[in-house]
Amino acid sequence: MKEENIIMASDMNDYFNKKKSEGGGFKKPSGGGTGGGGGGPQMPKIYFNMSGKSGIVYFLIAVVILLVLAKPFTIIQEGERGILSTNGKYQDQALLPGLHFIVPVIQKVYIVDTKVRIINYATRIEASGRESGINVKPAITVLDKRGLPVTIELTVQYRLNSQFAAQTISNWGFSWEDKIINPVVRDVVRNVVGKYDAESLPQMRNQIAQEIDKSVRESVTGLKNSPADLQSVQLREIGLPQKVKEQIERVQVAKQEVQKAEQDVQRAKQEALKRAAEAEGIAQKKRIEAQGIADSVTIQADAKAKANILISKSLTTQLLQLEQIQVQGQFNDALRENKDAKIFLTPGGSTPNIWVDMKNGHQMKTSTGQ
Repeated sequence: MKEENIIMASDMNDYFNKKKSEGGGFKKPSGGGTGGGGGGPQMPKIYFNMSGKSGIVYFLIAVVILLVLAKPFTIIQEGERGILSTNGKYQDQALLPGLHFIVPVIQKVYIVDTKVRIINYATRIEASGRESGINVKPAITVLDKRGLPVTIELTVQYRLNSQFAAQTISNWGFSWEDKIINPVVRDVVRNVVGKYDAESLPQMRNQIAQEIDKSVRESVTGLKNSPADLQSVQLREIGLPQKVKEQIERVQVAKQEVQKAEQDVQRAKQEALKRAAEAEGIAQKKRIEAQGIADSVTIQADAKAKANILISKSLTTQLLQLEQIQVQGQFNDALRENKDAKIFLTPGGSTPNIWVDMKNGHQMKTSTGQ
């Protein structure tokens, strides 16, 4: 083997030892050198052996490094879509969640969010960010039917239509929300609220909210390829001018006073009806009691009359004579006790027989006679 032949790096020490044993040194360089006849040794050319297992290992390492640097793949998460661009041209169909391989340099994937997003139109601006999916914008100021300024606070929920995500990005760009949702909402609110007076807005709140929701949906879905799916449009607050608020408060106070007066009248009517009912009840009670007394007297009179009739029918001549004898016996007994008494006899028995006690002057009725 000649000195200039290719040698393995592992045989380096053997090579130097061999040259020393043969000539005590190395040959001078043939093409010029750094000295005369006793110049330095000629260094051999060293190459790595790319054959065998070591060559395969070096190749795999090189491939891995190339993959890491070029990154010919992308991973799309759930709730996202990938817009594949080949030499600057977007592919019509968006990439679904998962692992996708691409050609480095030539192809590129843009990730877009398809989760529900929110725009809050609020008077008080709070911190928000695209990452959180909540975007806060100033409340919408519109003019009512008479030209008075009114502020409207809304919450709009929407999401990118994943079916036409590539077309939407191609037509509107990545700031499609500010070009579609925001202008449509503001325009619809101005048109709807502008038809009403500021004083009537609170009473017409539900109707206004329905009109805004319906109009925004029709405007967004009516665009080419339906770029967004509108979830909801919620009317949160209607801000009125201070003078209008004061006027509404005065009207409300007046209505409350009228309602109170009507309630007082109704209460008075109810009290009057209650008293009338009580009086009617008392009168009815008295009528019932009087009727009861009258019925009782009538019943007693009828009973007495019937008794008299029965008594008169039961009287006979013999019974009357017996009664007269008994009375005469009572007179005789009285005369024996009081001899000074005077007796007046009424013939025929039509009036009572009376005697007068001359000692004490008392008058006594004893009985009836014949």
